[in-house]
Amino acid sequence: MKVILQQDVKGKGKRGQMIEVSDGYARNYMLPRKIAVEATADNVNTMRMNDKAQQEKRQKEREEAFAISKKMKDMVVVVRAKGGGAGRLFGSVTTQEIAEAIQKQEGINIDKRKIVLDEQIKTVGEYTVKIKLGYEINAELKLRVEEQ
Repeated sequence: MKVILQQDVKGKGKRGQMIEVSDGYARNYMLPRKIAVEATADNVNTMRMNDKAQQEKRQKEREEAFAISKKMKDMVVVVRAKGGGAGRLFGSVTTQEIAEAIQKQEGINIDKRKIVLDEQIKTVGEYTVKIKLGYEINAELKLRVEEQ
C-alpha cells in the first residue's frame, strides 16, 4: 500500500515522502497513529502542491539573503563599548551587541547565532565579521568598535 508520511519515520522516510509499505503495517500502525495517510489522488495532489509552495518559499528566502549580503558589502556598523583607556575594552563585544547595532543602524534583523567571530573583540578598531545568512550565502560586514 502506498502512503504519504506525515512525520519522519526512522528507517522508512521523511515527512511528505510517498513510500510503499505492507497493508497490515499501514492499516494497523501508521494510519491509526496518524503517522501517514493513504496515497489517494487528492492526497498526492495536495502533497505536490505543498512541495511546490515550499520550493517557492525557499527560493524567496534565498533571494532575500542574497540581497542582504549585497547590502552588507558596503555597510560599516559602529558599536560603542565601555573602555578602560589605551584602546582596551572592559569585557568584549558580543554577537548580541553586533546584532542590535545592525538592527538599530541599518534596520536589518539578524539572529545573533548567525554572526561568526573569529576571535573575541577586546580592543578598539575595525574588524571584519562573517554573517551566515543561510542557503550557503555568507556576508562580510565591516565593524568599527569605538570607546564610550
